Amino acid sequence: MSNERASIFDDDLDLSEFKPKPPARAEEVREVARKAGFSSREPSPPDPMPEPEPEPEPVRREQRRYRTGRNVQLNLKVRQEDMDAFYQLADQEGIVLGEAFARAVAVWKRSLSES
Repeated sequence: MSNERASIFDDDLDLSEFKPKPPARAEEVREVARKAGFSSREPSPPDPMPEPEPEPEPVRREQRRYRTGRNVQLNLKVRQEDMDAFYQLADQEGIVLGEAFARAVAVWKRSLSES
Protein backbone atom coordinates (compact mmCIF):
# COMPACT_ATOMS: atom_id res chain seq x y z
CA MET A 1 0.00 0.00 0.00
CA SER A 2 1.38 3.41 -0.86
CA ASN A 3 1.90 6.27 1.56
CA GLU A 4 0.12 8.74 -0.68
CA ARG A 5 -3.58 9.31 -0.49
CA ALA A 6 -5.60 7.97 -3.35
CA SER A 7 -7.42 10.54 -5.38
CA ILE A 8 -11.17 10.27 -5.41
CA PHE A 9 -11.08 11.02 -9.11
CA ASP A 10 -8.91 8.00 -10.06
CA ASP A 11 -10.86 5.41 -11.95
CA ASP A 12 -8.26 2.71 -11.49
CA LEU A 13 -8.30 2.54 -7.70
CA ASP A 14 -6.74 -0.78 -6.61
CA LEU A 15 -8.72 -2.38 -3.78
CA SER A 16 -7.28 -5.87 -4.19
CA GLU A 17 -5.50 -5.64 -0.81
CA PHE A 18 -8.81 -5.35 1.04
CA LYS A 19 -10.36 -8.70 1.81
CA PRO A 20 -13.17 -9.42 4.30
CA LYS A 21 -12.18 -11.11 7.51
CA PRO A 22 -13.65 -14.54 8.10
CA PRO A 23 -16.51 -14.41 10.61
CA ALA A 24 -15.54 -15.23 14.19
CA ARG A 25 -16.92 -18.40 15.65
CA ALA A 26 -19.28 -17.85 18.55
CA GLU A 27 -17.51 -20.32 20.86
CA GLU A 28 -14.17 -18.56 20.38
CA VAL A 29 -15.73 -15.17 21.11
CA ARG A 30 -17.43 -16.49 24.26
CA GLU A 31 -14.18 -18.03 25.50
CA VAL A 32 -12.20 -14.82 24.93
CA ALA A 33 -14.93 -12.76 26.65
CA ARG A 34 -15.02 -15.18 29.60
CA LYS A 35 -11.25 -14.99 30.03
CA ALA A 36 -11.38 -11.18 29.86
CA GLY A 37 -14.02 -11.09 32.61
CA PHE A 38 -17.02 -9.99 30.55
CA SER A 39 -20.38 -11.39 31.61
CA SER A 40 -23.21 -12.41 29.36
CA ARG A 41 -26.16 -10.11 28.77
CA GLU A 42 -28.47 -13.05 28.37
CA PRO A 43 -30.87 -13.41 31.29
CA SER A 44 -30.04 -16.09 33.78
CA PRO A 45 -32.79 -18.40 34.95
CA PRO A 46 -34.67 -16.89 37.88
CA ASP A 47 -34.01 -18.14 41.38
CA PRO A 48 -36.79 -20.32 42.68
CA MET A 49 -38.88 -18.11 44.94
CA PRO A 50 -42.03 -18.88 46.80
CA GLU A 51 -45.12 -17.98 44.85
CA PRO A 52 -46.51 -14.61 45.99
CA GLU A 53 -50.08 -14.51 47.12
CA PRO A 54 -52.31 -13.47 44.26
CA GLU A 55 -53.72 -9.99 44.61
CA PRO A 56 -57.49 -9.83 44.75
CA GLU A 57 -59.16 -8.96 41.48
CA PRO A 58 -60.11 -5.28 41.35
CA VAL A 59 -63.82 -4.65 41.29
CA ARG A 60 -64.99 -3.94 37.74
CA ARG A 61 -67.49 -1.13 37.60
CA GLU A 62 -69.63 -0.05 34.71
CA GLN A 63 -68.43 3.11 33.05
CA ARG A 64 -69.95 6.35 34.22
CA ARG A 65 -70.45 8.91 31.49
CA TYR A 66 -72.37 12.05 32.24
CA ARG A 67 -72.42 15.44 30.55
CA THR A 68 -71.65 17.77 33.42
CA GLY A 69 -69.47 20.50 31.93
CA ARG A 70 -66.43 19.20 33.80
CA ASN A 71 -63.62 18.93 31.30
CA VAL A 72 -60.43 18.63 33.37
CA GLN A 73 -59.14 15.22 34.36
CA LEU A 74 -57.51 14.46 37.71
CA ASN A 75 -55.55 11.22 38.05
CA LEU A 76 -54.53 10.08 41.51
CA LYS A 77 -52.69 7.08 42.89
CA VAL A 78 -54.70 5.92 45.86
CA ARG A 79 -55.02 2.81 47.97
CA GLN A 80 -57.58 0.28 46.81
CA GLU A 81 -59.66 0.60 49.99
CA ASP A 82 -59.82 4.41 49.65
CA MET A 83 -60.99 4.16 46.06
CA ASP A 84 -63.60 1.57 47.02
CA ALA A 85 -64.88 3.83 49.81
CA PHE A 86 -65.02 6.83 47.44
CA TYR A 87 -67.05 4.88 44.88
CA GLN A 88 -69.31 3.47 47.62
CA LEU A 89 -70.05 6.97 48.98
CA ALA A 90 -70.81 8.29 45.49
CA ASP A 91 -73.08 5.32 44.80
CA GLN A 92 -74.92 5.76 48.13
CA GLU A 93 -75.61 9.41 47.33
CA GLY A 94 -76.41 8.65 43.69
CA ILE A 95 -73.96 11.26 42.41
CA VAL A 96 -71.21 11.23 39.80
CA LEU A 97 -67.56 11.10 40.86
CA GLY A 98 -66.92 14.73 39.90
CA GLU A 99 -69.71 15.86 42.18
CA ALA A 100 -68.43 13.62 44.99
CA PHE A 101 -64.98 15.17 44.60
CA ALA A 102 -66.41 18.70 44.62
CA ARG A 103 -68.34 17.94 47.81
CA ALA A 104 -65.24 16.49 49.48
CA VAL A 105 -63.23 19.62 48.61
CA ALA A 106 -66.02 21.85 49.93
CA VAL A 107 -66.17 19.95 53.24
CA TRP A 108 -62.38 20.12 53.53
CA LYS A 109 -62.37 23.88 52.90
CA ARG A 110 -65.10 24.38 55.46
CA SER A 111 -63.22 22.38 58.10
CA LEU A 112 -60.05 24.40 57.45
CA SER A 113 -61.84 27.72 57.82
CA GLU A 114 -63.48 26.62 61.08
CA SER A 115 -60.17 25.74 62.71
